[in-house]
Amino acid sequence: MTYPNQPPPPQSMGSANTVFITETRFDPLYLKTPSGIIKAILVLFNLIAFICIQSSAFWSNGQGVFFNIVASLGFIFSGALLLMYLFHVVEKYHNVKWLKIELVGCVVLVFLYLIASTIVVAFGSAAYSAAGFFGYLSMVLYGLDAFLKVRALQAGELAQGRRVPAKQPHVLTPPSLP
Repeated sequence: MTYPNQPPPPQSMGSANTVFITETRFDPLYLKTPSGIIKAILVLFNLIAFICIQSSAFWSNGQGVFFNIVASLGFIFSGALLLMYLFHVVEKYHNVKWLKIELVGCVVLVFLYLIASTIVVAFGSAAYSAAGFFGYLSMVLYGLDAFLKVRALQAGELAQGRRVPAKQPHVLTPPSLP
């Protein structure tokens, strides 16, 4: 029970320290995380879709060129991010908003793959249909990765690095009464 002129009890608040190792190093453990698995599969699907269009007799028409531009963008985007996470470049430059960059890139690629895959599937060639299939799979994976990035942003997670709980909690005491 509190009395009118009695100060409230002190509050204890835990804190956490954020640890960043700023040297680049190879760490294959990222490939075991959900985001690492998605990025590795996306690199493979983008490459397969690109090869499907290139192996077609109609590789030089407008639909094929547009699809290959989208597949190349996806390959470069996912491959570069995968390499940056594997070599801890993201952790080295932790001040960059990596999760937001990935979210925007994934959302853009979802829409580009939706358009490009629909165009090549409608063309009717077997190679184009195969490329469209891998394009639709890539679209779903980019959407899943975007969903994971939104959840990570809402939870306040770090792109790479770790938070270590402080050893002793801070004790806040109320100011003295006049």
